[in-house]
Amino acid sequence: MSSVNVSNPNIDLTVRVFDEFYGFDVAIPAPQYDAVYAYMRSVFNTNEAAANFTTTLFRVSVESGINVMDLLQEISRYGQPELTSVLAYYLNGLQSSATLLGVQAKVLPNKYVARNVVP
Repeated sequence: MSSVNVSNPNIDLTVRVFDEFYGFDVAIPAPQYDAVYAYMRSVFNTNEAAANFTTTLFRVSVESGINVMDLLQEISRYGQPELTSVLAYYLNGLQSSATLLGVQAKVLPNKYVARNVVP
């Protein structure tokens, strides 16, 4: 007898998270995705923002080697403004230091190098 509440082990219970811009593609368990997305949806106003930050958290998790549930537990104490700063911190660790996210101070080159920089 089949029931809607019983999961079928023959069906793949993973979610594929991908970001074409960064070339990020990973398969994760559906309960982890649901937990992260539900938290992001409770913090952000739109589904698009929640989905983007969910993908970002999984990218940080895969690139840094930290379990996504540990990251979720760490960031769950922050509100929306602090959360964007924390995720910018993690993302800045993954990319080039020439393109820092969330940094409002201008990066000024050395005065001897500045003359070679074309505006």
